[in-house]
Amino acid sequence: MTHPPNPNSTFIFFELAHTTYAIPSPIVQQMEMIDHITPVPKTQPFVEGVVFSRGQVIPVVNLRVKFGLEKIPYNCSTRLIVIHINQRTIGLIVDTAREFVCVPPESIQPPPEEMPGWTSRYLSGIATLKDRVILLLNVDQLLNQSPSIEPLTQHPI
Repeated sequence: MTHPPNPNSTFIFFELAHTTYAIPSPIVQQMEMIDHITPVPKTQPFVEGVVFSRGQVIPVVNLRVKFGLEKIPYNCSTRLIVIHINQRTIGLIVDTAREFVCVPPESIQPPPEEMPGWTSRYLSGIATLKDRVILLLNVDQLLNQSPSIEPLTQHPI
């Protein structure tokens, strides 16, 4: 079972395929534009390669591919979010990222247990801010589970 984040938590909001996700801001080291990624042979399809940033070689994961979404070319909005969690530093490629938001605890609900597939395992909660729905990622679970995430599919009711 996942638990909602601590009260008064701050998050970095980012988008993938017109859906807003959030990760806890304390694990974010930096956000930057995509410069040059060096491909690494024989890696999982979602691993784009490595980057050299601020004196570190950092593996880069394309979250679109990890989530089973269509891979798209990078553009001026594409961002690399460098996170540090459990003594690991990893870059996450997202469509866009530009918001730093404090999410009130009363706006966060646990993910519904009825959600199919990977969703409930990789979400720590779902926040509603005004008319926006934000999926709060459990980054630790996301990076430590199966090599890829099955794409969401429609299930008959």
